[in-house]
Order: sequence, then C-alpha cells, then structure tokens
Amino acid sequence: MNRSYHTKQRSIILDLLKANQDRHLTAEEMLELLNQNHTPVSKATLYRYLDMLVSQNAVRKFIIDDQPSAGYQYLEEGESCHEHFHLKCLECGLLLHVECDEFDRYIKDKYQFTIDQSKIIIYGSCHECSSKKGDL
Repeated sequence: MNRSYHTKQRSIILDLLKANQDRHLTAEEMLELLNQNHTPVSKATLYRYLDMLVSQNAVRKFIIDDQPSAGYQYLEEGESCHEHFHLKCLECGLLLHVECDEFDRYIKDKYQFTIDQSKIIIYGSCHECSSKKGDL
C-alpha cells in the first residue's frame, strides 16, 4: 500500500507544523492547537501521520532526556537538521537553528571529541523574552 497519499488530515497536520516550525511541538500540544483551530484529528490519526512524516523525513522527532513527550518539527525539503545545533528559549519555546563550524572545530581541536550536533540544544532566553525580563 502506498503510504504517501495525501489526505485532509495529513494536510492539516503538515500545515500546523509548518506554521510552528520555529519550535518543537509535542503531540499533545498539536492536538490542543488543532482543537483550538476547529480542525480536530484523533490522537491515533495524529500519531500515525507523525510516524509516517518522520519516516518520509518531512518531520523531525526530538526526544529530549528530561521530557516525557517527544517533540516534532517540520523540515523544509532538503533540510536534515543534523548539521547544526539548536538554541531553545525557556520562556516562549522559540527554537533557533545555529550553524557554526567553528564550534565543532573548537571542541574537536581542544578536546579531541566529535560531537553529534543534532543532539545539542542550548537553553536560555531569546532576545524578546530577555527584553521583557530586563536582562538586556
């Protein structure tokens, strides 16, 4: 059976992920947003489509050690999300992709350690949240 067929639910889920591609969304957050947008899908349907989209490399699944739920993020065509690390705002959840070969080289040269950049998430506060708190 061809599993790449396009359905209304698949389009709704992809549209939601595209609209929120600057952050990780859990399945629970997606279900809540879909209900708020009056475009509900069942939990089983959501997980089925997320698994399919991950296998098609249209969506990246993040498992963060201290989080009970996986996060999902839309990937533009040709994007792999493996050649850079991430900055994540603890306040608003903004997710920034950072490409910095110097960081990788510095760690390799100084510590003879090869890092997996796809697993790196540096937590802090984005400019907007820092401004609100008066940290700038």
